[in-house]
Amino acid sequence: MLDARQRAYRAYRDEGSLRDAARVAGWLGTDLVDFRGELAVAEGWFRRGRSLLAGLEASPELGWLCVHEAEKLLLYGGDVVEARSLAEQAHELGQECGDFDLEMMGLAMVGLAAVLVGELDDGTARLSEAAAAALAEEMSQAWAVYWCVCLLIYGCEVVRDHDRAAQWCRGLQQWSERRGLEAFSRSCRAYHAGVSVWRGEWDEAESELVAAAERLSEVRPPWAIEAWVRLGDLRRRQGRLDEAAELFEQAAGHPLAVLGAGELCLDRDDAAGARDRARECLREVSTEAVAARVAALDLLVRAVTMLGDLGGAEQALGELRAAVAAAPTEPLRASAVYCEGLLAAAKGEHDDARVGLEDAVRLYQRSGAPFEQARARIALARSLAEAGRRVDALGHARAALDTLERLGARGEADAAAALARELEGGNPGSPLTSREREVLRLVANGRTNKAIAEQLVLSEHTVNRHVTNILTKLGVGTRSAAVAEAMRRGVL
Repeated sequence: MLDARQRAYRAYRDEGSLRDAARVAGWLGTDLVDFRGELAVAEGWFRRGRSLLAGLEASPELGWLCVHEAEKLLLYGGDVVEARSLAEQAHELGQECGDFDLEMMGLAMVGLAAVLVGELDDGTARLSEAAAAALAEEMSQAWAVYWCVCLLIYGCEVVRDHDRAAQWCRGLQQWSERRGLEAFSRSCRAYHAGVSVWRGEWDEAESELVAAAERLSEVRPPWAIEAWVRLGDLRRRQGRLDEAAELFEQAAGHPLAVLGAGELCLDRDDAAGARDRARECLREVSTEAVAARVAALDLLVRAVTMLGDLGGAEQALGELRAAVAAAPTEPLRASAVYCEGLLAAAKGEHDDARVGLEDAVRLYQRSGAPFEQARARIALARSLAEAGRRVDALGHARAALDTLERLGARGEADAAAALARELEGGNPGSPLTSREREVLRLVANGRTNKAIAEQLVLSEHTVNRHVTNILTKLGVGTRSAAVAEAMRRGVL
């Protein structure tokens, strides 16, 4: 395809058809990003297109070039303010030149830019208008229809407005099937399956994602990445961590793959790796795109809290709160209060932790997110246990276990089961968590922190944090004193 585009570009250029050459230059830039990920080369083609149009009257070709440039800025972490300006120019040129497809594409991109900067009502209204016109057959090009609706779905995904995304996914799927556009239908199903993962409809999501990945790999390989990255997220939630890692590697470069790899690091107790992936995401996202930064800030707060960097966690939490205030959907608010609860628990402020984590459980429940709700319940149970409220803690641990077993989330279910067993009897007088007792047993056997990290498949930093917590909770200053005190209390 790229060779054909380049031949067309040369032919138009040789015959002096500058507008046609500029139009092809814009598509060359987009194809280089979509098929090869070559943003820098794409920028060269966009600039070439603008040079060809310099001095000519305003035309749809200039508008479409604005669309291509705005899309790359919006989807790949560029300047949202510049993207919005380009999108507004495209919308106006579409109106002036009578190109309805261009007018609606410009409107959709203005809407997405508004969502990203936190103007949810205005942005969603613009995106919805463009998508409605697309599915009502008012637009002439199939790819433009797909493009408009996908921008809306992407905006919903960023702010976790999954109900709205699900409705438009179904609309796009029906439109694709009516037109016999299987590739569009499969890609639509990948987006819809991502919504199903959030809702806990994992069997349905898995069948859709596997089918979409296989078919798209055959007919439209660049689009298969959308299925791989969402299947990776599902595998991670299922506790199939090695498979998840392979899928995220296949989808390398996709923003969701970087986030997924960071979540995977947390699942493996590699808080430093999670922190690095979160910071990588934040470097790639414009500071003005506050809504798009929420997921990475959420990951960063949890990672640095686990590392014991409470000052860094407080700073990241402040950024998260500000971002959620700009885009206050219920799922994003749940993310913020969940992080607030985790940080308060790490500080030993268990009343504040309880409030934050209870709010998170309620908001996740209202958002239809059973996995996140169960995870918040586990954190709430641990905090309640630390505060001596073992009966309440046990109730939340059992509720989380029931949900996670129903979902098939093996790793988290094991954690909930272990916590429930501990609360049911195990060591009622122990101030230590089950993991801390596990670490302390190895300390008692003479293991170094490095050896403990290797045996438990943890980072050495995480083991250091566990040892520090053990010393603090037992009120001693050395490892040997911790062992002696634990023996005296009957903890080991």
